[in-house]
Amino acid sequence: MLRRHCKLLFLLAGSLLPALVCAATPPAADITPQLQKAADGAWRSAANKARDGARHPVQTLEFFGIKPSMTVIEIDPAGGWYTEILAPFLADHGHLIEAGSPKFEDTIKANPAVFGHIKKVIEFAPPFKVNLGAPNSADMVLTFRNTHDWLNHSPDTLAAVFKSAFKVLKPGGVFGVVEHRAKPFSNATESAKELHRIPEDYLITLGLESGFRLAAVSQINANPNDPEDINVHRLPPNLAGPDSEHAKLERVGESDRMTLRFVKP
Repeated sequence: MLRRHCKLLFLLAGSLLPALVCAATPPAADITPQLQKAADGAWRSAANKARDGARHPVQTLEFFGIKPSMTVIEIDPAGGWYTEILAPFLADHGHLIEAGSPKFEDTIKANPAVFGHIKKVIEFAPPFKVNLGAPNSADMVLTFRNTHDWLNHSPDTLAAVFKSAFKVLKPGGVFGVVEHRAKPFSNATESAKELHRIPEDYLITLGLESGFRLAAVSQINANPNDPEDINVHRLPPNLAGPDSEHAKLERVGESDRMTLRFVKP
């Protein structure tokens, strides 16, 4: 799968992306222990830690180039799976901003020791509210497995999110995207609706059209056992399909995911 997706990306990039990298850039030596300490924190539930082998949070954040002094915006944190790693990592020297439902304030109040250093929560509800903050004010914007939801609303809604991320980032800022991967060049709107997946070529093209440069891609979150043609909720951890398929899909594991690092020139 690594060879297939890297080849696909070079075909898409052509002469526009001669420096495209298909592997993670080695992280700074002093970042890994800090990230690992946050990932190992006692505040994380056993169920959340059990998924680290499929979601690779430390390696993913290293790949995006996160630093403890950054201002980072996490879009749509849901239950806060990544937030409980980001918040303590950025607590001393950086700033973490959550963009999502105002109800996330309840999550912060329920665990102030972990989430108390979050700078603020921005109401974010595409397509009606997509502003992420003042222009050129953030070092990094992150979204984990959310882009198919915005595409489900409409292609214009997803495009508006990308444009908002571009606007809020400083020059040189990173937009890190993790998403369930559909088969290459499949119909993006159909796969988003039916499978909760997006073709990698679609998101790369959208990123370029939004003004970003594709700095690198990684197979950190790839799963070559995933056939990419079934609804991701049938896979672990949800196993939402019939009981008869659970054992088979448990062997498949969690979904195959793209990991993209875009940079604002």
